[in-house]
Amino acid sequence: MELRQLRYFVTIVDEGGFTRAADRLHLTQPALSTQVRQLERELGQRLLDRGARTVTLTEVGAAVLEHARAALAAADRIGDTVGEFTGLLRGQVRLGMISGAASEVFDVAGVLADFHHDHPQVGISLTEDTAERMLAGVEHGELDIALTGLTGAPIASGIGLHVILHTALVAAVARDAPVDPAESAGTVALRALADRRLICLTRGTGLRGIFERSCAAADFTPNIAFEAAAPPLLLELAARGLGTAIVPALTPTEAEAFGVRSLDIVDPTIHGRLALAWRTDPPPNPAAKVLLGQLRIAFGGHTSAADR
Repeated sequence: MELRQLRYFVTIVDEGGFTRAADRLHLTQPALSTQVRQLERELGQRLLDRGARTVTLTEVGAAVLEHARAALAAADRIGDTVGEFTGLLRGQVRLGMISGAASEVFDVAGVLADFHHDHPQVGISLTEDTAERMLAGVEHGELDIALTGLTGAPIASGIGLHVILHTALVAAVARDAPVDPAESAGTVALRALADRRLICLTRGTGLRGIFERSCAAADFTPNIAFEAAAPPLLLELAARGLGTAIVPALTPTEAEAFGVRSLDIVDPTIHGRLALAWRTDPPPNPAAKVLLGQLRIAFGGHTSAADR
């Protein structure tokens, strides 16, 4: 029995037939069929039922498939381990990132360019999605690393976190909006937002999750009148008098530029967190481990049990 035969068998199952598997493996279909038949003869059992148009697993084949996948994964890990010692990383790293996370402060493109320069044999994939989907992707092994907001929901076991940013949430209103006497100190109580039309990030984002959980704890459901994927658009809507935007803390210069007045949310204050997330069980592959280390160095922050 050879590893390549197991890989052929698994590829046929994954591709749903010999034709697509042969294309993926860059083999002729007769050569692929011959290799699989040799594997079946060695095992003394048929692994696949070959129909006119479909290929299905036999009962034995279904039982063998799990072990074949495990054997191939183990072989890949052996190669990765040797690569660590020789300094030649290979493989694939799947990185997820929430929309808008890449900025001058978090130069994701720069880190990836440096990593690619040092490890050209490693493939990198990058996807953008919501915080909820990013964390689910890490949990289910679909992503190696995610740069994501934290929603306030419990973090699944086996996920490590490295928080790189804490930021307070504030309420932003049009600069010329009437000033409520209760807001004269530049603050607004969370409960006072219950009767306002709010402008917020979309569902699934970290700040939206944190805000909604805080509102629930204060015993009200926020009236979200407008949603958008990025804070700048929220601020533009607020500046036009369409509601109160819930956004990360603003500097006076930023508030002035967008034409809004920023109010600190109090009773209680609310903080969002941006973090790197990765699987600790099983641990990341060697290439992902190196990229994770470079991201942590580039972005700073800290790791602690409280963040898990």
